[in-house]
Amino acid sequence: MTELLTVEGLSAGYGQARVLDGISFSMRPGESLALLGRNGVGKSTLMRTLMGLTRRHGGAIRFAGVDVTATAPHRRARAGLGWVPQERAMFPSLTVEEHLTTVARRGSWDLAAIYEAFPRLKERRANMGNQLSGGEQQMVAIARALITNPRLLLLDEPMEGLAPIIVQELSTIIARLIGERGLSVIVVEQHARLALSMTADAMVLDRGRIVHRSSSKELLNDGEKLAHLLAVAA
Repeated sequence: MTELLTVEGLSAGYGQARVLDGISFSMRPGESLALLGRNGVGKSTLMRTLMGLTRRHGGAIRFAGVDVTATAPHRRARAGLGWVPQERAMFPSLTVEEHLTTVARRGSWDLAAIYEAFPRLKERRANMGNQLSGGEQQMVAIARALITNPRLLLLDEPMEGLAPIIVQELSTIIARLIGERGLSVIVVEQHARLALSMTADAMVLDRGRIVHRSSSKELLNDGEKLAHLLAVAA
């Protein structure tokens, strides 16, 4: 099967500062990856680099067989990279439905599919962006990426700052996207065990380099290794 994403020797950062150092990995269609590591090791920088939003110092990125190393961020989005940043980026002057229809592209993810996956958004479709809870804003952010019908979805800290009940709801939705829809997903998440439970593969970064790669199940079942890699109590 042809690889969906191939990253080779990628070094990138901000200005002259290098955050990523020689990152290489690949994903096939339908695969899911938990991207783990302590704060500040380069996880979000890698996601932003995949979208073309950092300064690249070396290496290459191929997506769906095409070299996108020098491709502008909006063209990467059109090619099928969907990004859900930490910031959520809600527009207070737009309703929930306008957030979705403004960026919608043809594909299986239309409004009906979105509302089926996110029933709460259907209930809140006429509410403005600043009238939503944090969890609802996160649902809009994910739905907004999905309605562009991406081939690869990048989720950067989707559970950050959310109440436990919302974390449970969102994790169920993301697991269904991966398990039932077969969507290719990279998840950056501080809740390591949660991320591992949703994905098939795991990759751990430290100081801008890959220090571990395995199946998510293998890492989830090895609490000692997981604790060592993340430098926290398992």
